[in-house]
Amino acid sequence: MMIEIAAVGVLMVVILFAQGAIDGNKFIKDNEKVFKLLKEDDYDFLVAAKYGDQVDANALFEKRIKNALMVLVVLVVVFVANLNFVNLIACFVVSYLIFKSGYSNLKNYYKSHLHEIDLLLPYYLKSLEILIQHYTVPVALSKSVDQAPGIFKDGLKELIASINAGDSSIDPYMAFAIRYPVRDSMRMMRLLYRLGLGNQERKQDQLIVFSRTISNLQAKSRETKYKERLDKMEKKTMVMLSTTGVGVMVILLLAILRMFNA
Repeated sequence: MMIEIAAVGVLMVVILFAQGAIDGNKFIKDNEKVFKLLKEDDYDFLVAAKYGDQVDANALFEKRIKNALMVLVVLVVVFVANLNFVNLIACFVVSYLIFKSGYSNLKNYYKSHLHEIDLLLPYYLKSLEILIQHYTVPVALSKSVDQAPGIFKDGLKELIASINAGDSSIDPYMAFAIRYPVRDSMRMMRLLYRLGLGNQERKQDQLIVFSRTISNLQAKSRETKYKERLDKMEKKTMVMLSTTGVGVMVILLLAILRMFNA
């Protein structure tokens, strides 16, 4: 009987939310200052890293709050007949985990995103080095956009726009490095900035340093890819050996059982 009552209660809550009788948006707006205390410091950055300008970070955060509150209300309705301190804490814990799952997904995406950037950056810089041999750094950057990996295109456009707007400081280059904070990105952008400032005589020497650094980064990238392939092969081998071992054990066990039955 209690299960039926709980099911009806949950259904009523869902219907009230769907029809707007329970206005979750108004509740969130009224308590916006309180809910903002739950907002992670790097949340806006992670949303921008995944979705760019296509998604409003505040709207996505409000959606996380709304989902967590809905889960909390549903759980309270389910346990209403047997609501005690332990069950109430469990309801809040589950709701909090639902709330944090949105942030965890963004964090995991960003980590894998950085790994991809780390592998691609040396090869993009190599193509940029070839262009710099024939053009100035700002022109080479502009010409590199079309051939650049998609991950870098938004950052490159912002970098080029800042330079074209008259910003001759290192700030646009550092902004690019901060947007893609991977291995040696800061150092590479400093080298690129100095390369853009140098005269034609110094340019060749600086270009040699730039080229050597890129070659080292490419070597590290190849080592990482090779290690990842080896790790993947090792995991597949272990799975195959484990499966074979379990299969052999099952066959031996069946054979022993047959011997005893005989």
